[in-house]
Amino acid sequence: MIVRQFLQWVRSAPPGERAEATSALARAYLHSDLSFDDLAAAEGAMIMMLDDPSPLVRRAMSDVFASSQKAPPVVVNALAADQIDVALPILSRSPLLLEDDLVDLIATGQPETQTAIAGRVLLSAPLAAAISEVGSAEACLTLLENPDAEIALFSINRIVERFGHLSAIRENLVARDDLPMTTRQALLSKLSQTLAGFVTSRNWLGPEHAEYAAREALEKATLALAAETPYEEVPELMRHLRQSGQLTGGMILRALLSGNVVLFEEALAELSDVPLDRVTSYIHDRNISGFHALYSKAGLPDIAYPAFREAITAMRDGVLIGEQGGVARLKRRMVERVLARCSHERGPEMASLLALLRRFAVEAAREEARMFCDDLVATDYMVADSRMVA
Repeated sequence: MIVRQFLQWVRSAPPGERAEATSALARAYLHSDLSFDDLAAAEGAMIMMLDDPSPLVRRAMSDVFASSQKAPPVVVNALAADQIDVALPILSRSPLLLEDDLVDLIATGQPETQTAIAGRVLLSAPLAAAISEVGSAEACLTLLENPDAEIALFSINRIVERFGHLSAIRENLVARDDLPMTTRQALLSKLSQTLAGFVTSRNWLGPEHAEYAAREALEKATLALAAETPYEEVPELMRHLRQSGQLTGGMILRALLSGNVVLFEEALAELSDVPLDRVTSYIHDRNISGFHALYSKAGLPDIAYPAFREAITAMRDGVLIGEQGGVARLKRRMVERVLARCSHERGPEMASLLALLRRFAVEAAREEARMFCDDLVATDYMVADSRMVA
């Protein structure tokens, strides 16, 4: 009886009043003690209201049914496919939407649809994977900000691959304390590419110069990251660098000249496919011929071999003993010794290696000077503080 009156009245009522009446009918469907016939009539009326030209009416049903397990599934699914203003509550909260339905909506929906789904409570790993694969940047950021989302590492890596150039995505991921070093390094790589593109677009540097500067900055940042990497994660980091084309002779030489012997050994093991214990024995064996064979097997450039040979000799002679600054910084004594020894090598092909070593020498000297000045200032502060206390 009530439903019949509703259907007669709704034909001529204005949109605002139709929305209020439809909301009341939806609440009655969920919470009133209606008979079976009345429930069926109410559901039929609401299915009819899905065709109402006013979004206010359809939104009214969406608001009422969004969080309910008892809502009519036909109505809920129709509302989920409606325009975003109508669908938003259903997409965000409805427990009646099946995972397959949500995956389909992610694949075919607009960015607003994807974003609404990304913010759902207890979002499953398959839904997170779908969003990471085809979702918009905004949807992926919402996913990362969703504390209830179950996000697999491969989904995070996919987001880095697609949107790691966006600062909001990077900042969210960098703030996480559960990311492996491979993912953090991938973020560094994205940042490097972004910066290179930025300075080139502003005509601050030419493309080649910008690319070189970005690559050098990335190598330094990667070594700093590697210095903080737990020992058991280093092989995986080397694998990532190799697969992404970043495990170059220049980076490995920088690691050795910084005193990061662990990274140097793991890099050679990764490139040569020789077990780590054998790599270690070749590096520390007084007979350099074993290392030369290992170096060739790793596929490192022949032109750089003299620098590696001299660096290993310097390391065996104890040049690194007493050096400060950790293994993320080029060691000045080491670099200058290798540069001096390589300067005696003959051949025009040595020019590029010597140029690289000279740049390393300048960088090492500047880093050492910064450390010296920082220590000097810190000492002055300590003296001043002790005088005030006295």
